[in-house]
Amino acid sequence: MDKILAVLRETGISFAYDHFAEGEAVEPPFICYLFPGSNNFAADGKVYHKIGRVNIELYTDKKDLKAEQKVKDALDAASIFYAKSEVWIDSEKLYEVLYEMEV
Repeated sequence: MDKILAVLRETGISFAYDHFAEGEAVEPPFICYLFPGSNNFAADGKVYHKIGRVNIELYTDKKDLKAEQKVKDALDAASIFYAKSEVWIDSEKLYEVLYEMEV
């Protein structure tokens, strides 16, 4: 978790776990991150290597290549492999760029 928090701080973009509390919302771009599960390596009913899944969600109100580059640069500097996808959320009028990884 410390490594992910360091990556998020490095971007310089406001972030919160899962969501911003009511009344604490910030203007885009912003990041929400979460740990939706794990993919641990196990044998004989024992966990031998813990692997946590992490989602970093970058939200922008317009396509923001600079914000995306900040996230990519921070992940690359930390040597974290990620998969990236993107979707327009019409109800929120926001782009969500999702970076999925395991750490």
